[in-house]
Amino acid sequence: MIETLLAWPTLVALGVAMLAAVPVAARWLRVAQREHYVPWSVSRMAWLWVMRDAATAPALVVAVLALAVPIALAASIPVVGTDLGWPLALLAIVLVSLMPFGLSPRGRSKPFAITSRVKRLMLVWIVLHLAAGIPLAMILGAAGPALVLLLSAPLTDLALAIMAPIEKAASQRFVVQAQQRLRQSGARVVAITGSYGKTSTKNYAAHLLSGAFTTVASPASFNNRLGLSRAVNSTLVPGTEVFVAEMGMAAPGQIAELCRQFPPAIAAITVVGEGHLQRMRTHDAVFREKASITDSAPVVVLPIDDPRLAELAEQCRAKGKTVITTSCQPGSAADIELTPSDSAHQSGDAAPWSIRLGAGAEPVPVSISGTGHAVNVAVAAGLALAAGVPVATIAARLGALPGSQHRAEVQQAPSGALVIDDTYNANPLGAARALEGAAALAAERGAPLVVVTPGMVELGPVQVERNHAFGEQIGRAGAHLIAVARTNRAALTAGWRAGVSAASTGEATLVETRTRDEAVAHAVRIAGDRGVILYENDLPDHYP
Repeated sequence: MIETLLAWPTLVALGVAMLAAVPVAARWLRVAQREHYVPWSVSRMAWLWVMRDAATAPALVVAVLALAVPIALAASIPVVGTDLGWPLALLAIVLVSLMPFGLSPRGRSKPFAITSRVKRLMLVWIVLHLAAGIPLAMILGAAGPALVLLLSAPLTDLALAIMAPIEKAASQRFVVQAQQRLRQSGARVVAITGSYGKTSTKNYAAHLLSGAFTTVASPASFNNRLGLSRAVNSTLVPGTEVFVAEMGMAAPGQIAELCRQFPPAIAAITVVGEGHLQRMRTHDAVFREKASITDSAPVVVLPIDDPRLAELAEQCRAKGKTVITTSCQPGSAADIELTPSDSAHQSGDAAPWSIRLGAGAEPVPVSISGTGHAVNVAVAAGLALAAGVPVATIAARLGALPGSQHRAEVQQAPSGALVIDDTYNANPLGAARALEGAAALAAERGAPLVVVTPGMVELGPVQVERNHAFGEQIGRAGAHLIAVARTNRAALTAGWRAGVSAASTGEATLVETRTRDEAVAHAVRIAGDRGVILYENDLPDHYP
């Protein structure tokens, strides 16, 4: 075995493999970083590239076949091409160093950042590859290093799994510091979770709460353990009365963990949908995870238009909790009812709404600007009411709700076209509503509607179905579709063709592009000086 390792073909293969490991490591460690260091997410992304990229799949087949010859020779299995064993192993190494084709080692939309955490992960990555590569080289010769590189994605996931508890233990001091700071301030925690709408609801709630209390909200999408700790440590100041915490999850049990670390005085759920099916797999699992935010909170705000949340509200009452319910349906029995008094709100301009703040209260007219979902506004109003903000203050401040970046932002392009930036919206319901609003604007202007989208991800078993449905909705609206990248292209385009056929809208066109920059150029040309361009979702460039 030592002789096999020291044979010159094996040594050559080891040297080439070490050079090839540089781009291989950069690719998979960058994917790990973009996937928030969640174990086994790298293998899932690698398989997605194999399934979606036209060049990667055949190259992988060639690499596997090339390795079959030297592996068979090492196992003393007679094969054709005995003299080609080590050159074929080198070919496999070169192919692996280039795959997946199109996945940049450095990154374009967000460059690969060599942080301290990445450096620690890289060290474990190197150790695992050497621990697997040297024994395999002793057994398989030149094929050993090639085989290890071929399995680099799952080895990266193994490194993530090894480092996960180590990283968590090492960062615990930041969490403890945040807990101490929170206790010293005496601030009440207002916690918000949901499949969609967390950030918008957080911004609305902070705006309403600040009418009566000194309020700090977690910035951007800082919604995990370290994000919330960083928000508390860097933004909470003496005198803060309310801390509004957006709570997200990437794995089961994370919402409950966040509630233990930052116990909520008031907790709310926006919407329980399909946004986490990729990891949670079932609707029931998603619901259980989101519902866990109510376990320890003495006060709960829930939108009861969802029957499951209505049932959860009754369960919370049975446990002695104070429950404030919200609804966007006229005539509901909810504590807060928010309904439009004029359908013109679809245009996106400020429009009259009616809100009833408290059971038995008289409805008051309010003007809500923007295209935010009514459920988010109603839940935010419920949180403010639960915290003790006066009803008059809530009603007055509803007319000046802050917008959220990249969520249905309407701007006018230099060409004269209207641009709706909804790139941070990645759920089926939100996409459908954004399209309805964009179609209404295009109809008002008598101009074409162009939809630029890569589709929606992390929807697990319903992803193809939901993207097909969205594509069909685009086609039925008579809109031009620019399908970006390959992740959801087949589902989007098939749905669009079905929608165009059903609506007999022969003027709409379909464009397929590799990158968003290419899509923008096509969109501007098609929209002209009067059209409407909807940018719906935007995938990071580690997706195919």
